[in-house]
Amino acid sequence: MTPPRLRILHTESSLGWGGQEIRVLTEAAGVARRGHEVLLAAPREARIFDEAPRFGVETVALPIARKRLRGLFALRALLRRRTFDVVNSHSSTDSWLAALALRGRGAHPALVRTRHISAPVPRNAATRWLYATATHRIVTTGERLRAQVMEETGVAAARVVSIPTGIDLARFQPGDRGEARRALGLPLDATIVGIVATLRSWKGHRYLLEAIAGLKRTDVHLVIVGGGPQREALGARVDALGIGSQVLFAGNRDDVAPWMRALDVFCLPSYANEGVPQSLMQAMACGRPVVTTAVGSIPEIVTDGVNGVIVATEDAMALGNVLAALIDDAALRERLGARALADARSRFGDERMVERMIEVFGEAARASHG
Repeated sequence: MTPPRLRILHTESSLGWGGQEIRVLTEAAGVARRGHEVLLAAPREARIFDEAPRFGVETVALPIARKRLRGLFALRALLRRRTFDVVNSHSSTDSWLAALALRGRGAHPALVRTRHISAPVPRNAATRWLYATATHRIVTTGERLRAQVMEETGVAAARVVSIPTGIDLARFQPGDRGEARRALGLPLDATIVGIVATLRSWKGHRYLLEAIAGLKRTDVHLVIVGGGPQREALGARVDALGIGSQVLFAGNRDDVAPWMRALDVFCLPSYANEGVPQSLMQAMACGRPVVTTAVGSIPEIVTDGVNGVIVATEDAMALGNVLAALIDDAALRERLGARALADARSRFGDERMVERMIEVFGEAARASHG
């Protein structure tokens, strides 16, 4: 029997651009391709609003970047104009606005809250109401995040589900390193370490810069793909370390797959606020050895010494030692990259993510109808 067509409203208050926003659009597009009605509500000034057409996702601009009455009233007006079975919120601000907008409407539509990062959940009565009463289902991007949410909110295990983010394996796959470097204008004879991440403090760019400087090897270059609030500070740090000739700030890129293929080593030294980073999965799907930390749900995809290397957080010396070992051992890079690729192909496809989200939306919609 064909499952009923669902009407889903995604809300996203974030103005930034990174793995969370890409997952929202990837998931929404995948659900829409399966015949469900999907709409994204976001601030007009948000990057996700501008990117949505590229994913084929219908959008509506709402003033929900901050917790203000204007945004609450706009969301309530949208809920009066259009009928939805599920509202899926993604950030703190839009989750609160959605929960308050749905008050007084009975149990329908159902509210599903996706937690993308491992930031602590406030332990207060209002937050307990949001998670335990206002929300029908909570989705996390990893099992560690699921355990964290249950522990910090007291929500029953049956209402919290882990659905890891998936990636497009047709897009992220191995390719010729030299060809990628020529296309991107990168040096063919250098060893290139790379990071693809929004320039936020907790992504650990600072420690990666210090690790590269500590190698004292001019043949090792660092490529930083992404933009964000730390750009000026990181540029100043590059100058202070005297490694300007070895570091390229590539900025935001719509297609990061060629940059992944150009690398010898991918590094993400985050020290907080991670779920399951898409960039790690993307690098692994391109067959690149990865160096990262045990933050959030990262250990659910990277096993130290098997398909990557786990290092201590906020430790530039330890990071530098690992990078030096990988740079000097091509066989180790090859072994880790091959296993990373095999694991990515067997576990990281986005089809399963979309299927499981549809299941959650259907369960929440049925539960809201009693």
